[in-house]
Amino acid sequence: MYKNTLAIILLVLLTACQEDTTVSRSALVQPETLMGLYAPRQHELYDGRFRIDGQRIYQVGNLNDQSPWDHMGNAAVNLRSVSGEVHIDVDEIANSGEFWAEMQLPEGLYRIQLERFHEFSDCHNGGIAAYLFEHGNAGCGDSNWPKSLLFVAGWGYGKATLDGVPLYEDYEIHFMVTQGMRDRESLQVKLSPDSGEAGAINPASQQIDFYIRSPERNDNNFPNREVFDHFFAMEVTWK
Repeated sequence: MYKNTLAIILLVLLTACQEDTTVSRSALVQPETLMGLYAPRQHELYDGRFRIDGQRIYQVGNLNDQSPWDHMGNAAVNLRSVSGEVHIDVDEIANSGEFWAEMQLPEGLYRIQLERFHEFSDCHNGGIAAYLFEHGNAGCGDSNWPKSLLFVAGWGYGKATLDGVPLYEDYEIHFMVTQGMRDRESLQVKLSPDSGEAGAINPASQQIDFYIRSPERNDNNFPNREVFDHFFAMEVTWK
C-alpha cells in the first residue's frame, strides 16, 4: 500500500514538473528559444523612442491592378523598385509619434501617413509595440509573413495621397521593422521553416514592411481586401 501511494505521489510530481517546463506561446515568449531577451522596460535607460528610416523600397503589384491580385508578393514575381523614403519617429511608451512614407510611382507621387494609432489586438500594446514576436505561428498577427522578432511596429488609421490629391481616407495602416523576411537577392519569402520553431527569416538583415488597406473586403484578392497597397524597404537606418 505504501509503495503504491509513493509511486502515485512521484508520478504526480513528475507530471507537475513537466507541465511547469511547458513554454506558453505569446508575442513575448516562443518555445525552443536558446537565449533570453530582456524586455525594453527592464532597461533603466529605455526611453521608448524609435527613429528609423528606410530606403531601397519595393512595391508589390500596382495601384490599379484588376482583381484578382496578389499584393503579398512572397514569390517575388510582381515587385517593382520605386524611389522614396520611409520615416518612423515614434514613442512606444506613449503610443505617439509619426509614420509616413513617400514614393515616386509611375502614377505619381504617392504618400502614406498614419494619423492615429490604434490597438487592433492585445499584443499591439496600445498601437505601438517593441520587441515582440509576430506572424507565422507566433500567436500574434496573421500567417501571411513568417514569424519574426519585430523591433518596433505600429498599427492605426491614416490616409494616402497621389500627387497631393486624397486617394484613401481613414484606412488601416501597419508598419513593422523586422528581421530579414526576404532573401537578400531573390526577395522571396519562405513562410515556414523546414523544422523547428524559429521563423524562416535571416537575423543578419532587417527590413521595413508597411501597407494601407481598405475596410472593404474582397475574397478574390490576396490579402482579402478591396485595397491593399503593400511596400517594403530593404535598407534600414537607425538614428
